Amino acid sequence: MATSIEQGYFIKARRGGRPVVDDLPKFDVEAYIANYKGIDVPWLLLIGLTSPLLASEALKSAFSEALRGKDVGKYDAALDAMREIVPSLAKVLQEPSWVDRTSKQIKAESDRLEMELKGYKNNLIKESIRMGYDDLGQHLHQTGDLVNAVKAYGRMRDYCTTPSHVVIMNIRLISVSIDQGNWLAVQTNVQKLRSHGQQFAETQRLAAKLSAAMGLALLASSSYKEAAQEFIETDPRMAPARMDDPSDEEAFNEVMTPNDVAVYGGLCALASMDRAELQKKVLENTKFRAYLELEPHIRRAITFFVSSKYSSCLSILDSYRADYLLDKYLQPHVLEIYFQIRSKAIQQYFIPFSCVAFSALAAAFDTDEQTIEREVTSMVKRGKLDARIDLVDRVLLARKGNARKRVHDEALTMAQEYERAAQLRILRTEMLNTGLEVVEKGKSAGNTGFDSMGGEHPRASSSTPSWFGEGAGRSLRSGLRG
Repeated sequence: MATSIEQGYFIKARRGGRPVVDDLPKFDVEAYIANYKGIDVPWLLLIGLTSPLLASEALKSAFSEALRGKDVGKYDAALDAMREIVPSLAKVLQEPSWVDRTSKQIKAESDRLEMELKGYKNNLIKESIRMGYDDLGQHLHQTGDLVNAVKAYGRMRDYCTTPSHVVIMNIRLISVSIDQGNWLAVQTNVQKLRSHGQQFAETQRLAAKLSAAMGLALLASSSYKEAAQEFIETDPRMAPARMDDPSDEEAFNEVMTPNDVAVYGGLCALASMDRAELQKKVLENTKFRAYLELEPHIRRAITFFVSSKYSSCLSILDSYRADYLLDKYLQPHVLEIYFQIRSKAIQQYFIPFSCVAFSALAAAFDTDEQTIEREVTSMVKRGKLDARIDLVDRVLLARKGNARKRVHDEALTMAQEYERAAQLRILRTEMLNTGLEVVEKGKSAGNTGFDSMGGEHPRASSSTPSWFGEGAGRSLRSGLRG
C-alpha cells in the first residue's frame, strides 16, 4: 500500500515542496490522538497527507472520527484525501446518505436555537439572550461554521453582566480563532483578558491557558523568542491536568496538551536564546520544570546545548524530527527552528578559533563535509556567521577586525559628542548673560522668571547660573569673540 501511495500523491508532494515524512514517529497514532479533544480529524488528516507509512491508517481513522461528529466539511476533507491517496478505501467507506442526514439535522438544530434566541430577545432577559448566543456559537463551532460562530460569540458582549461572562466569551473566541488560524484575533482576546487580570479572578485561574494560547499565536507568526517566553512562563497548574476527564477545567486539550507546551517552549527557547538564558530561564525555571518532566528528551537536549555538547543535542532533535513534522502547529516551523538551533551551535563552536577545517566541523557535528559546507555557506549569506570560506584549503576563517581603528573611531565619536555638548552649554551661557530669550505668542517676557530653555532669567535672579563658573564663562566668551 505504501509503495503505491509513494508512486502517486507523495511524489507530487515532494516535487511541490510539501513535507513528506519517510520515518515512523515515536508515538502511536491512536494513543497520540486520544489526548486531544475536537481536533482529531485535522490532526489525522495532516498525518495522512504527510506520512506514506501511516497514510492509510490515519485517513481511515480521520474518516471514522468525522462520521462521529457534525462537521460535514471534515467528512468531505477526509473523503477527498482518501480519494487522492487510497481511492480503493474511499469507495468502500463513503456514505453519501450521511451528508444529507447530517445537513438536515444541523439545519433543524440551527433553526431551533435561532427561534429560542428570538424568544429570549422578545422577553428582554439579558442572561437568557447571552446563553442563547453562547449555545448558538457552540453549535456553529461544532458544525464547522467558524465565521458565524465568531459573530455569535461577539454578540454576547452586550449581554455580559458579570466578569465570568466576559471571560467565557473571550475564551470561546480564542478557541474559534485558533481553529480559524486567525492568530491576530487570538492575541487580541488574550490581551483583553490580561488587561482585566486585577478585576477578574477567573483570569488568574485561566492564566495557563492564556499563556499557552498566546505562545501558540506567537509561534505561528515565527516570533520564536516571544513564544518561548510565553511557554516557559505558563502556569504549572495545566501540567497535571487529566486529558481523559472532561470535567477537569485545567485541561486545554481542545488546543494543546501539557506535552506540547514542553516541546514548543523548549524548541523555541533553543532557537532564540543563548546558553546563559537557557540555563537561567528554562532549566532553572520552576514553572516550566513541571512541563519539561513530561518530555525528558527536550530537557536533555537543552542541557547538552548549555554544556556545549552540540552533537548530542542535535542528535536528540534529529531523532524526533518525524514527530514534529507530523504536528499541526509545529510542522511549518520545524525546518527554520532546526536551522536556527544548528546555526547557534556552529556559531558557539567557532568562537574560540581563528580558522576551522570543514573536516573538523563535520566531525564535531556528526555530518559530512558537503553538508557542513552548505550549512556554513547559508549562514554566511544570511549574516548568521561573521566568517570567510576558503574553498581551496576547505577551511572556515574568522574575520580579523582592526582593533586600533575601532579604538580610534570610538575615541573620535566620543570627542565629537563632547564638543557638541560643550558648544551647546556655551551657547546657553551666552544667551543667559545677554538676556536673550524666546517668548511664546501671547505671553510677555516680563511675566515669567524663566527663559524658554528652562533656565532662570537673569532679571528674575540675583545670581546668574553658569555651568562653567564666571571666570570660565568670560574666557570662553573672549575666545569666541576672538
